[in-house]
Amino acid sequence: MRSKLVGACVLALALLVPTACGGSEVSPKEALAANQSILGQGAGSSTDTTGTSSDSTATGDTGTTGSSVDAPTAASTGGAATGTGSTGTGSTATGSTGGKPKTKGAGGAAPSASGASCAGFKNTTGITDSTITIGNSSDISGPVPGLFSSAQQATKAYVAYFNSRSNICGRKLSLINLDSRTDAGADQQSYQKLCDQTFAAVGSMSAFDSGGAATAQSCGLPDVRAAAVTAARNQCSTCFGAESSGDHEFSNSVPDFFVKNYHDASQKAAFLYLNAGAAAENAKTQQTVETQRGMSFVYSAGIDVAEFNYGPYVQQMKDKGVRWVQFLGGYQQAVRLAQAMQAANFKPDIFLLDPTAYDAGFVKSGGSAVDGAVIFIMFTPFEQSQPEVNLYKQWLQQVSPGAVPTFFGLFAWSAAKLFVEQAAALGGQLSRASLVAKLKGVDNWTANGLHAPMAIGGKHAPSCIRFLQLKGGKWTPLGSTSYQCDGFSKAG
Repeated sequence: MRSKLVGACVLALALLVPTACGGSEVSPKEALAANQSILGQGAGSSTDTTGTSSDSTATGDTGTTGSSVDAPTAASTGGAATGTGSTGTGSTATGSTGGKPKTKGAGGAAPSASGASCAGFKNTTGITDSTITIGNSSDISGPVPGLFSSAQQATKAYVAYFNSRSNICGRKLSLINLDSRTDAGADQQSYQKLCDQTFAAVGSMSAFDSGGAATAQSCGLPDVRAAAVTAARNQCSTCFGAESSGDHEFSNSVPDFFVKNYHDASQKAAFLYLNAGAAAENAKTQQTVETQRGMSFVYSAGIDVAEFNYGPYVQQMKDKGVRWVQFLGGYQQAVRLAQAMQAANFKPDIFLLDPTAYDAGFVKSGGSAVDGAVIFIMFTPFEQSQPEVNLYKQWLQQVSPGAVPTFFGLFAWSAAKLFVEQAAALGGQLSRASLVAKLKGVDNWTANGLHAPMAIGGKHAPSCIRFLQLKGGKWTPLGSTSYQCDGFSKAG
């Protein structure tokens, strides 16, 4: 089993492969078997290209700093911040905003969207005098149809938004969408096409993303993903996740919050996890870090994917006096556990889940059994009015009417924004190699407050976390609405 990357440790829903955590290689057959006992989601989408032609000034991003990060109240302009995102500290940097280019074509000296000079601009693979072609390869078909269709929808939405407002050295963005089919081989095939036909890959999301990792690196393709799932993808030198992750790393902020605010409960903790895919090793990493940070576990157990009777696990927790319960698995299994606890009249002080539970399906199917559940997140909740969140939701409806904003879509939008800002800042010096080099220097990336600071170039687990609690069917803040930034730890 390969090493895991534990960032947000969100399971890719029914696939049991954690996104932004990395994971062991799980074959499509194993995934299909697991999915036979888990609900699917969504509908697929077809391959398409996106592009519009109106010009105006683009907006940029302001980095966040310090140990407490508040959601911004207004949009700002400029480039990505730099600093030490692995600890949640750093400096804030802003850039300039440019107007419409005066000329188009290679070698034009007009400024790009960021105000950078376009002098010396050269067309290359995926770039013509009028367009910069980018590609997205995400899981659309497979055991769970439409698994990451939201990532393609969000990327398409950002392209439409950007093209309606600006350009990069006179060039609009054109998007090619491909289906990685929840399969490592298909991911490799898609990335070979992207190497040949596009300048960069943007917003991709695949449960088996190891397939195209070597291909992307060998052709020097900048791959600005929503998140990297496998260790192979995270180790790819030209690949970067908008939700950053690190090998066997987990945020300190999760255990620190409970040790401080629910100390007695944190000393009677239990960790249950779905014993499939990469969940078991990710659970081990999280529990190890949480123990290092002062929590005490009296019970830990893996639950087989085919198990429907969670009663015995609940009885074990009751017998051991457990007061704090964490579960790592799909939200469907979290609901099953919550229902078993309710049936046994077992009410721990805390029932903690990761962002997988931030889903309408969890709330609807769980009903009263999941009321009081707590999740940790590293992004701005969709219920909150925030400039970048509002843009994502607005443009998502324009390109995909009726589509629901998702965690994966949010980070795909962030990836597209990251690509545009870094490419525009290079101006006439833009090339695959120069973009990769620039991405390696990006830290504390927040996409204008869309999410907590991410160590894009450093590739570390998010350091900043906040918490939500489900009350009466609505997610409400638990503790501060500011992020708690306590760095991260490596297990083992």
